[in-house]
Amino acid sequence: MAGHTLFLDPDTWDLTLDAGGGIATTSESYGIAQNVANAVRLFTKDAFYNPDRGLPHFLMELGVAPDLSVVRGRIRRAAMSVDGVADASVDITGITNRVMEGKISLTTDAGETVDVEF
Repeated sequence: MAGHTLFLDPDTWDLTLDAGGGIATTSESYGIAQNVANAVRLFTKDAFYNPDRGLPHFLMELGVAPDLSVVRGRIRRAAMSVDGVADASVDITGITNRVMEGKISLTTDAGETVDVEF
């Protein structure tokens, strides 16, 4: 099932427990959105078993102003690599003190639209 994943607390980005005391999971559009957020946050070489995944954040953002079209393209490719994503568009709204802000608008394979803010 696309989007079936562990539920991460939106405030701490850590595991949480369900009502029965087990590790909470999520699925469908919320799970897909969470997987996209993970894909965009992942640095290249940080995934031990798949070091080619992730974005080369250190190469793009350290010491130079990033080319926003390149950054948008990399974020979109990362989003599109997630199971269950049919389309994605990226809107970067600003960069302040090296913190990029924006939104990824997703369309799932089921036709639902979900926004992931960063």
